[in-house]
Amino acid sequence: MLGRERRQERRQQRREDRREFGRRGTATRYKMRQKLVSFGDDFWIENEEGDRVFKVDGKMLRVRDTLFFEDTSGNALCKIQERMLRIKDSMEIEGPNGERLAMVKKALITPLRDRWVVKIGDGPDLKVQGNILDHEYDIVEDGDKIAEVSKKWFRLRDTYGVQIGEGQNDILLLAVTVAIDMMAHD
Repeated sequence: MLGRERRQERRQQRREDRREFGRRGTATRYKMRQKLVSFGDDFWIENEEGDRVFKVDGKMLRVRDTLFFEDTSGNALCKIQERMLRIKDSMEIEGPNGERLAMVKKALITPLRDRWVVKIGDGPDLKVQGNILDHEYDIVEDGDKIAEVSKKWFRLRDTYGVQIGEGQNDILLLAVTVAIDMMAHD
């Protein structure tokens, strides 16, 4: 009986995920370019209509590398900085006023799949699971998928998409995606 209830719960969760992240889902979609993200380079994040919505400005500093997220008017939204001298790779995401929004870390033990942890400054931690190198993974909060990264929506080889659920912080989740991309494709 307990097994049947678990299967029904999983089935219901998949239905809800399809409603939000499916082909006609309610999630917000963004288009990203693979391997164009590097320190010293700039690139644009586009919405599903192809409009440029966020600029990622790569700066090379002496001690650590930094990426700045800006809106189309050039206003700073957040910045991503590589953290040096740590046991495991990590990148910090700060708000426009220097407040810490999140710390992105690769899990030390990763059996079978890539696992990452995102320590959120004032909220629950996020888990990132899936195939990071192929851009096929989910970002999960308290067991619920809040964002999905995938190449399956695009025919172009170097392009992948990020779908973000309603009511989520798009800037933060896009910054997390860029940080993971930078760390995984070093």
